Amino acid sequence: MFPVAILAGGLATRVRSISGQIPKVLLQIADRPFIFHQLELLKRQGIARVVLCVGHLGEQVEAAVGDGKDFGLSVEYSFDGDVLLGTGGAINRALPRLGENFFVLYGDSYLRCSFSEVQSAYEVGHSPALMTVLHNANRWDRSNALYRDGMVCEYDKRSPRPEMSHIDYGLAVLFTGVFDSYRDNAIFDLADIYRELSLKGQLAGFEVEERFLEIGSPQGIQDTEYILSAKKRET
Repeated sequence: MFPVAILAGGLATRVRSISGQIPKVLLQIADRPFIFHQLELLKRQGIARVVLCVGHLGEQVEAAVGDGKDFGLSVEYSFDGDVLLGTGGAINRALPRLGENFFVLYGDSYLRCSFSEVQSAYEVGHSPALMTVLHNANRWDRSNALYRDGMVCEYDKRSPRPEMSHIDYGLAVLFTGVFDSYRDNAIFDLADIYRELSLKGQLAGFEVEERFLEIGSPQGIQDTEYILSAKKRET
């Protein structure tokens, strides 16, 4: 399985009253830091290596997770430094730790799709990137992707069009070469890469059926807490 880069630099600005001054991934969900649930899920998915892309207060994440041994994983860290680099810049900095192909996962997402199926779809395709998408129709957030025949024909996070009925599910596979035009320490959003690739016909899509869980909003936290607490009781 490819390694996973987790974008874990978010400060939970939309839920500051809940989080206080901690990174979003350390929010307590079902009595544990959210990142613990994420890492355990990745282990069950067959992942062996994780790179946590962290920014402000990233030391708190490193102190909580350590080297990943407690989760049966190898965990490394890539720090933004004094200036936050954005989601794209953070991945760009982490490339030496990731290798040629890798997953990208948002740090506030808990995704129950099959990572092995996503990787297989990427490997049999001919695109340098693959985005998982969900038919959303603006149910949980604004739909931002036009998906047809296995390709994301257009992606636009900032100004989505009415005909876009799918949404970025939160998991992607990338080839390191898509970052070749970006200099070291460049500040940019991963959404910019996705949009550029989609307009060039180079962004494959993989449609999933089950809704995503996220902790980026109060409602998302409530839903994720409910489902992970129920899972804990069942276990």
